Amino acid sequence: MLKNIITTSLKELFTNRYLTTLAIVTVALTIGFVIFISFTVHPSELQVVTHYTAYGVTHLYRDQWFYLLSFAVFALLVAFLHIAISLKIYLTKGHPLAIMFAWFGIGVILFAWITSFWIINILSLV
Repeated sequence: MLKNIITTSLKELFTNRYLTTLAIVTVALTIGFVIFISFTVHPSELQVVTHYTAYGVTHLYRDQWFYLLSFAVFALLVAFLHIAISLKIYLTKGHPLAIMFAWFGIGVILFAWITSFWIINILSLV
């Protein structure tokens, strides 16, 4: 049953060229982002600011360098979920909303790439 749902969904995806192109762009950006993270993150003794909160004594909380590897996991998760959800939206609601959601996924991956680029550059300056 699940196999049938997946195959029919993929057939519907490949019938829409624009949505297929956006899915391919999303996958390509994700692969490039994972390669970028894997080549630029290096082990070091420096700690990275991981999050900020207005509560507590210290407002900036730090973690080890391998926290930056979670950006790659985030990109993989975003790519998979945005492609799956945009395909589901295409099947239920129609073309324009699915295209908007696919573009939103590309924007999220680009924003994560830019953010991680600046965080890694700040670490290389220290």
